[in-house]
Amino acid sequence: MVHGDDKGLVLPPRVAPTQVVIIPIPNSKMSEEARQKLQDQCEAFFKDLKAAGVRVKMDDRLNYTPGWKYSHWELKGVPLRLEIGPKDLDKEQAVLARRDTGKKDFVPWSETVKTTQETLARMQTEMLEKARKEFNDCIVRCTEWDDFVPALDAKKMILAPWCEEVAVEEDVKTKSASADGAGAKTLCIPFDQPDLPPGTKCFASGKPAKSWALWGRSY
Repeated sequence: MVHGDDKGLVLPPRVAPTQVVIIPIPNSKMSEEARQKLQDQCEAFFKDLKAAGVRVKMDDRLNYTPGWKYSHWELKGVPLRLEIGPKDLDKEQAVLARRDTGKKDFVPWSETVKTTQETLARMQTEMLEKARKEFNDCIVRCTEWDDFVPALDAKKMILAPWCEEVAVEEDVKTKSASADGAGAKTLCIPFDQPDLPPGTKCFASGKPAKSWALWGRSY
């Protein structure tokens, strides 16, 4: 899946209801003063990010471990996690962890808001490019029936010239049925049409083709 993996959802920043989750990581060895400083800094990041237009939440619940929180927000697909632990407090840095790649960056407090915004923008671009590549890699172009079913069996989507007749689509669905009974059907007629030279024939019926259609099986 483009927007998911074994851990859960992987949402692009533009559509994610929550773009950043802040997770403070106190430990039992910290003094009360250090704990409060950690909490105050996380709250400051929350206010600054919200003021900058970032959709942000803070998970400072004390009855869950940091590991549980990581899994919880990864399952929901939150694009970016901002962590601050005792060592980060001493170094005045934050940790930014990307949901899509797992990559972590250590960022000075003074640059955290700016770097967060830049990282979200970069994630959006990179995820869109990755999704487009995966989509395009799944499409093959066929003009003959003999090439159509083997491409389906390879779990590809197929761009093929079609006469746009419902009866022909039903015939394709029957003839292309796999062992479990799943036949091919039209997914769409793309707005962005390749050239269709005069005299091009429908791959299934041999009749004059009217457009290129995208075909595939439902699994």
